[in-house]
Amino acid sequence: MIRSTFAGFTTAQLAMSASQRALDVSGQNIANINTRGYSKQRLEISSLNNSGASFYSSKNGAKVGYGVEVTGISQLRDPFLDIQYRNQMSKLGTTDALAAGYEQLTSIFDEASLDGVRAALRDISSALQKYSEEPNAKEIDTTVRSNMQILLNLFHDNAKRLQDITDEMTNGFQSNDVADVNQMLENIAELNKNIKNSQVLGNPALELQDQRNDLLDQLASYLPISVKYESREIAPGQFLEVPNVYYTGTDGQTFTLVSDTDCGSLSADISGHPVRLSITGANGSGTADITDTIPSGTLKGTLDILNDSGAFDKGGSSVNGLGYYQTALDSLVKTFAETFNALNVPVKKDQNGNYMVDKNGDPILEDDPAKMCPLFEKIDPNADFSASNIKIADGWMRGDYGITISKKVVNGEIGSTDTSNILNMINALKDPQKFESNGVSFFTGSFYDCFASLENTLAIDLKSANTTLQNQISVLNQTASTRDGVSGVQLDEEGMDLMHYNQSYTAAARLMTTLDEALDTLINKTGIVGR
Repeated sequence: MIRSTFAGFTTAQLAMSASQRALDVSGQNIANINTRGYSKQRLEISSLNNSGASFYSSKNGAKVGYGVEVTGISQLRDPFLDIQYRNQMSKLGTTDALAAGYEQLTSIFDEASLDGVRAALRDISSALQKYSEEPNAKEIDTTVRSNMQILLNLFHDNAKRLQDITDEMTNGFQSNDVADVNQMLENIAELNKNIKNSQVLGNPALELQDQRNDLLDQLASYLPISVKYESREIAPGQFLEVPNVYYTGTDGQTFTLVSDTDCGSLSADISGHPVRLSITGANGSGTADITDTIPSGTLKGTLDILNDSGAFDKGGSSVNGLGYYQTALDSLVKTFAETFNALNVPVKKDQNGNYMVDKNGDPILEDDPAKMCPLFEKIDPNADFSASNIKIADGWMRGDYGITISKKVVNGEIGSTDTSNILNMINALKDPQKFESNGVSFFTGSFYDCFASLENTLAIDLKSANTTLQNQISVLNQTASTRDGVSGVQLDEEGMDLMHYNQSYTAAARLMTTLDEALDTLINKTGIVGR
């Protein structure tokens, strides 16, 4: 039995159509080679075969298929590489936030190229040294006071800049980071809806899926996520893969961030310290505070910088956040103020106006608060000394008293040429002091060395963060390169595909021409011999 000749034309026509569609797909890939998040597309085809056979068919009747069928267009993606990439993005987000925070602190604790706290301490030492050499030159007392004021101005400026950085990062955390995450979750849910509607109508919506995957990559940089696809029947026999996005904290609690077209949200409380972060799961699945349970991501890095105080935290913390540097600076200021106030306490006088000594001949210091002669006072008397809560004492500023030059009592009098107390102040600037806060000692050394230690600590923190960041970027780039090798567009591959599909199209056209010639022979040249 002769096979229908026109079936061959259908085969050729389907081959040409498939080759043309393959050329279109390659053209789409080439056109989007620089499009962010674009995944390489591939034409899915299958062979058309006989759906059945005649009962009377013989074994010698070779069955030939009916050509090729285009079954759809798909993306080339590797879910395992997506998971690897997003895990690395989350780790990178943590370190990047830490490095950014430390970078801002360098404007306060990096005095390599400017005259700051350390230079002011040297100037105070020089002024005191000059005063010790000329104790009767009262104008030098004013010079010392001016140098002290310069130092306090630097402390105030550092405290203000620290507070500005804290406020900027706190507000940015709420209005930028958390807001961006919530917007991403809404956009992913909206894309799920649009993709589902498109696929119901037969459109695979691959470009919308690319947008969704790009948003998932961005979301992974803020907090660790896992994506699981759920098969849902949208019509009899028609199924769609719907992604659900989950977040799991270090405490094991899991929250659904996106479920089909519904999404959860994050909220930040910046009204106090520490800054708190809460999550509300999709479909009203519950709300919880996740401030201390975020494994990684930009949100964790920012919270660490804002909330952690390193060794000053209860139980200690691995991150020297803003609190560490603020506490350490305040401790330096407090120790400085209390040390010099104690050194400036005058010797007590008896009712006759004579300076008093104990049985060992040591001076008895004044214990009346009204006669203590402090060099520094608190701006807010109800708070402790700190970088923002210190000023030159009003009495010293008015000239009611000055620096206590000597406490050496001889026959009820203090020698006019003795400058031992000024020398004690000079030594106090150089001698080791113990700097601590809330029972935690963080440095022992001079005031100059203490501030230098803060600079060194910040330099180490910043270098460590940057080194880790570079390593993580290298790993991320390797993962991205591997992923691009699967889902990225390669010009060499697309060029070879264009040649291949063009040859396939030409061959299919040639098949149609050959079939046309055969049909012409069948119709016009068969059975005419002898006419």
